Amino acid sequence: MSTQCLFCKSDNTKLYLKLKDYFLSQEDFEIFECENCKLLFTTPRPDKSVIGNYYKSDDYLSHNEHKKGIVPWIYNQVKKVNIRRKFSITAQNRTSKNGDRTKPHILDFGCGVGDFLHYAQKNGCEIAGCDLSEDARKYASEKLGKTIVSPEEIFSLPDSTFDVITMWHVLEHIDDLRFQTEQLYRLLKENGRLVVAVPNYMSYDAQHYKDKWAAYDVPRHLNHFHKESLQNIFAGYFELDNIYPLKWDAYYISMMSEKYIGKGNSFVKGLITGWKSNRRAKKSGDYSSLVYVFSKI
Repeated sequence: MSTQCLFCKSDNTKLYLKLKDYFLSQEDFEIFECENCKLLFTTPRPDKSVIGNYYKSDDYLSHNEHKKGIVPWIYNQVKKVNIRRKFSITAQNRTSKNGDRTKPHILDFGCGVGDFLHYAQKNGCEIAGCDLSEDARKYASEKLGKTIVSPEEIFSLPDSTFDVITMWHVLEHIDDLRFQTEQLYRLLKENGRLVVAVPNYMSYDAQHYKDKWAAYDVPRHLNHFHKESLQNIFAGYFELDNIYPLKWDAYYISMMSEKYIGKGNSFVKGLITGWKSNRRAKKSGDYSSLVYVFSKI
């Protein structure tokens, strides 16, 4: 099993954490840290021919709007709040050459069932989306009245197509980060923005739950980020402008983590830990999930 960093190819890596796929397969995995670029990465990485099997569950909520129960209900309520927050971050401060406010042409990369794009569409934005899941693409296309395509089809588009590209909890799933970065750069217009939301393994809830932290989500999450590693990956392509918290994520992730521990009262315990995480993050800035806004260099 190779522990070489797949991004920078450094052999200077060390074991960060041993854990299981608590969500689905119960298989064992490890997370290594690259001491060169600071990326954390999952190993072993499932082959592309089988990685889809790790998403085949009715409990995988990002592609399932109709699951019943308290946690799915909370997930969907938080999702609605987060979508409004995400849109305000994405569409802010867009002005034309004559100073008028403009609506950006947005690509949502890994759009899932299209909820964010639907909100952006209702607010007058020109939209495009892509997703690996055929089922999600079909559902989103019907919702939006617009064809949602595969990533391969997006990569065939010409240079400088979009004003903004968003990736809401997608970058952690990407196998080839270098190729992805090059494509994002190519597809963005001059002065375009890249908006990336990822879990933050330096948050209080991550440190509290350790291997049971639900946002590690191995092996679906192949990469695990902090501010330094993201800046290293995008160096030469994008410059970091701002960081924003997604505060509600701490509660949902903590509830899921409590379910993995399996000692009951996951709802109440998750609320308490999520609150503690957000409270501590007021000083540290290390919220459970963070949105990074980059500008194209």
